[in-house]
Amino acid sequence: MEAGSHSYQAGDIVYVIYRNPHTYNVANVQKAAVVHNPERPGELALFLYETYYPLDAGIAVYPSEKEAEMAFEESFGSTYEGGLEW
Repeated sequence: MEAGSHSYQAGDIVYVIYRNPHTYNVANVQKAAVVHNPERPGELALFLYETYYPLDAGIAVYPSEKEAEMAFEESFGSTYEGGLEW
């Protein structure tokens, strides 16, 4: 679900698929907070890893961890192989 298709409010907890900027082939589902954007008054942002990200259609945002994990598996495959997490 993208930001434009759901009405988020400051204080909401959402989930995103986050790609490690230092290791491009590493991605995971990460919890983020919807907050007031301190750099752009009147706009909302995602707060993740001590950084503000714009809450716009460029970021896939999921209201539940389960939905984010399902999207992750569709995009990247399962994180479980043979019952062991890798």
